[in-house]
Amino acid sequence: MILFRHELGEALRDVRQDQGRTLRDVAASASVSLGYLSEIERGTKEASSELLGAVCDGLGVPLSELLGLVQRRVARVESMTAPVTLPVPAGPDEVSASAA
Repeated sequence: MILFRHELGEALRDVRQDQGRTLRDVAASASVSLGYLSEIERGTKEASSELLGAVCDGLGVPLSELLGLVQRRVARVESMTAPVTLPVPAGPDEVSASAA
């Protein structure tokens, strides 16, 4: 099962690390507790829309951009977990029935 909070946390961490910033720096910029932001990045806490807005402001990234990153992550996970149908060879009973 895909958990939105895990994908959101990973996306936030990716953005932060791509900017070369520390968790402490972003937490201070967003006026969010360091521990809470850490839990959000690890996917152990759900983030409210207000908190996400503050973190995006702290990162200098529009919320829509962050949600786009999350959407792409979720789509990738869905494609990896989608059932794959493979051709199944006919069993012995089916071969003889079709030959008749």
